[in-house]
Amino acid sequence: MTSEIGTVYIEDMEIGTTRSLTKVIGDAEINMFAEVSEDRNPIHLNEAAGAASIFKGRVAHGMLSASLFSALLGERLPGHGTVYLGQNLKFTAPVRMGDAVTATVTVTDINPAKRRVSLECIARVGDTVVIKGDALVLAPSRG
Repeated sequence: MTSEIGTVYIEDMEIGTTRSLTKVIGDAEINMFAEVSEDRNPIHLNEAAGAASIFKGRVAHGMLSASLFSALLGERLPGHGTVYLGQNLKFTAPVRMGDAVTATVTVTDINPAKRRVSLECIARVGDTVVIKGDALVLAPSRG
């Protein structure tokens, strides 16, 4: 597992190639995401509303943590020049303020003729999987 920034061209990819990114999700990140996304659901912004929810406390937006996959795909694997074609996500546990989320993408299939790459996407807080899914991208090529 590595966190290198840059481009991995489709010609250089192998099944199992992986990249990761870790980010602590705090109050500032949650508030900025609420502003940018227009999602001001009180369970994200208000402790009392969070406490009254099924989560029994304030939680981060699921898509805030999921956005780390976009960062990985656009900056690290494949990297610059990548075009997102699709993403499937399942949110399996909440992310709370102060949690360090580690997102990892791993190449699962490569179609050189169409320049398409499939990747497994997993986000964890410690040993707990908080998001799992997959992505399909158009990868950059030297050709």
